[in-house]
Amino acid sequence: MLELKHISFDVEDDGKGKEIIRDISLTIPDGKLVVITGPNGGGKSTLARLIMGIEQPTSGTILLNGEDITRRSITDRARLGIGFAFQQPVRFKGLQVLDLIRLAAGKPLSAGDACEYLSAVGLCARDYINREVNASLSGGELKRIEIATVLARGAKLSVFDEPEAGIDLWSFQNLIEVFRGMRANIADSSILIISHQERILNIADEIIVLRDGEVCRQGAREEILPELTGTAAAARGCRKAL
Repeated sequence: MLELKHISFDVEDDGKGKEIIRDISLTIPDGKLVVITGPNGGGKSTLARLIMGIEQPTSGTILLNGEDITRRSITDRARLGIGFAFQQPVRFKGLQVLDLIRLAAGKPLSAGDACEYLSAVGLCARDYINREVNASLSGGELKRIEIATVLARGAKLSVFDEPEAGIDLWSFQNLIEVFRGMRANIADSSILIISHQERILNIADEIIVLRDGEVCRQGAREEILPELTGTAAAARGCRKAL
């Protein structure tokens, strides 16, 4: 379980402090697929970077299964069980897909084991296992390979920052099915997705709406999604997010 307690994050802008995240407190429970959504510039990706440790909060506390990880490094958080998939996957010249999956798993893997993770994300393993993770792969292929590395890591908390970014419609639909499969096997772990795509919101257990660096709505999908796609959101002080 991930807990954020009174998290704030400021940056310097033209010599003045600018508050990006404002006193956010929320919980990502085990066994849930949670989607954070909201208008562009609302702080969604910044919050993901704070959870992963890419950025450090100005104030507040981050707990993972009761342990304070607020000042822990990215490497420490990964070892503790947080997996992170970037909005734009990193390309590694000279590194083969098999090697990348083995690195993610942190243990020896046979080619057959690695192929299972590739198959889980809809890739024909024999076509990819020995390819280099470089410019020869499309955005959709890289995205799915990165998700395969998250699966290989066996993360307690898997964080995906706008996984739909830069991929085609077919790949996006395939990603939805991958997330459905992950959702079916997360009894003692959790998934956090940053997205404004309605099809991803439709598979969420819970939805958190972030606007102007603040949580303006949080609840079960059945409660929140109709507000986001209708007019009720405005009445509750939360602008339409989709």
